[in-house]
Amino acid sequence: MKTQSELIDFYYKKLHPSLTRLEKRRKQLSQRIITVALIYTLISFFIAYSLFKISYDSNIIIFGGFIYVTGGGLLYRYLIKDYIAAFKESVIAPLITALDKNLTYLPDTHVPHHLFTGSKIFTQHPDKLEGNDYVHGKIDDVNIQFSDIYAQTKHKDNRGKTHYQTLFQGLFIVADFHKNFKGSTIVLPDSAQKTFGNLVGHWLQSHNINRGELVKMDDVAFEKKFVVYADDQIEARYILSNDLMQKLLTFQEHSKYPVSLSFVGGNIFLAIDYNKDLFEPSIFHSLLKYKIALEYISTLHLAISIVEELKLNQKLWSKL
Repeated sequence: MKTQSELIDFYYKKLHPSLTRLEKRRKQLSQRIITVALIYTLISFFIAYSLFKISYDSNIIIFGGFIYVTGGGLLYRYLIKDYIAAFKESVIAPLITALDKNLTYLPDTHVPHHLFTGSKIFTQHPDKLEGNDYVHGKIDDVNIQFSDIYAQTKHKDNRGKTHYQTLFQGLFIVADFHKNFKGSTIVLPDSAQKTFGNLVGHWLQSHNINRGELVKMDDVAFEKKFVVYADDQIEARYILSNDLMQKLLTFQEHSKYPVSLSFVGGNIFLAIDYNKDLFEPSIFHSLLKYKIALEYISTLHLAISIVEELKLNQKLWSKL
């Protein structure tokens, strides 16, 4: 596998011609979207105003607003469809191949629903799950797959109206090690201690009835960023080696996005909550910005480096 610096070099040196062509196309597309949006808004306003003058029914405004937002969203997706496909074909697909030649990229599918729910990272099961940009293959004889996932739960308000709430939106990674862990180990962002302080936060963590037993790790820096729950404390400490904890800390320090992990059955699951589609380029920001490329590459590199780190620790697990 290429190092992160080699991937960044590949991104800019090998993919630069494609990026330059796409950047010109992006600028043209952004101008087209702005023009279409103005025309669409004016036409929608004229129709809504004409209907309201005829009936003076305030429901027309509400219904018209709903149609305007829904239609605008569909129109936007139609306008950017070809550009997104071109970006994935000419940038993301070669980048995945450069990461490791044994990986296969399928832009229109995602990690299966049962693997997402089986990770135990989330205590709620999604009522609706979508995704794209699926990658799968083998690295050092370890099966790995990942994709963007958008999971939602369904709720009803006091009037019985159904609403969907985001459970997770980001990159979801699964690696199969062909070795069953005795229990489940869950690593989550430490939001309780960050919000309520060490004393109250620790009490809340230890009384989380939806999780296993709280595991206190020896690494003070790791403890400040993450909270660990497990069915087997000894196994959890074997899995979370010092090197692995350091990798997670390094990534978290350079990322503003929450990272969660779990070790269940024979799999490791990794969820990075970007709250957006990671591999879909922004229409209104330059493709040539360094930070955008680094975000793609850092995340992909983290996924593979964790697999490699755990592969090295398999001999330790066999002693359990």
